[in-house]
Amino acid sequence: MTAEEMKNELQKRLKESRFIHSLGVADTAVKLSKKFGADEKKAYIAGLLHDAAREFKNEDLIFEAKKRSIEIDEVERATPLLLHAPIGAVLVKERYGVIDEEISLAIATHTVAGRNMTKLQKIIYFADMIEPNREYPGVNELREFAQNHTLDEIMLKALSESIIFVIEKNGLLHPDTIAARNELLKKN
Repeated sequence: MTAEEMKNELQKRLKESRFIHSLGVADTAVKLSKKFGADEKKAYIAGLLHDAAREFKNEDLIFEAKKRSIEIDEVERATPLLLHAPIGAVLVKERYGVIDEEISLAIATHTVAGRNMTKLQKIIYFADMIEPNREYPGVNELREFAQNHTLDEIMLKALSESIIFVIEKNGLLHPDTIAARNELLKKN
């Protein structure tokens, strides 16, 4: 499937606001890839398809994960929305013919992050947070921060902001998010 065919198929499957968000993530990922020296084509595809599994209702995500033999941890069981990332990593193979493991991995980790993240994984995680259609308190500061900092510095700030957000919502922190942040702190 070409990128254009993927875009057309995705548009049929997602609600309009989610599709517009996906286009924003794809464009932002390309810009970040140029800045940080990652593969722009992979960044575009991963950004475009990162929310492919959002076509499923939240209440169906556990079933969809089990159907694809995806392990479900206790945090994901309590917060099934997080499963759209690992489901999406498999769905892009099934539905869009994407066989690139780096793209699948970037999609799989775009919600909670993880250890040993590649440039592409970091770019998709961050692009999802700052794409132009996102509006939340602090997003403009994150966008500005990205202008003059390294990818690891950006990720450390993004993960910290994400953790604070989850704590303020009294939500469960995913161990992969904590592990990703700790790993970056140990590097510096």
